[in-house]
Amino acid sequence: MIAIVPDPINVLQVVESVIDPAAGAIDIFIGTSRNISHGKKVLYLEYEAYLPMATEFLDRIAATASERWGTRKISIVHRTGRVGLGESSVVVAVSAAHRREAFEACRYIIDTLKEDVPIWKKEHFEDGEVWAGREGSTITPE
Repeated sequence: MIAIVPDPINVLQVVESVIDPAAGAIDIFIGTSRNISHGKKVLYLEYEAYLPMATEFLDRIAATASERWGTRKISIVHRTGRVGLGESSVVVAVSAAHRREAFEACRYIIDTLKEDVPIWKKEHFEDGEVWAGREGSTITPE
């Protein structure tokens, strides 16, 4: 399952999607929104994505991880739109025959996703907002 969704992520569904009788391990990464960033109180996050390209990149990342670590199944689900505090922004689940492969593939996926996939995060604070990765350029509310 590779998906970019506007609604809350069903974490259990993502985990269940990678269950495989040949897998001895499932590794899961759940990225959640925290309440403090750069020493400021976060109200909520907002994500935007260039969907066709982002989905293509996620497919490629999953294929590379599968080839490199011989995984059984991989699911990557990322959220768009407004994400409240404590909610999941991204869930990566990987099943493999052994834990080392599951851990390494999962870490590769989330690290590569954060670097390469055209999904952008805006942090909303009490005194304005900022696009993550552009902390020096505060965007003020309209």
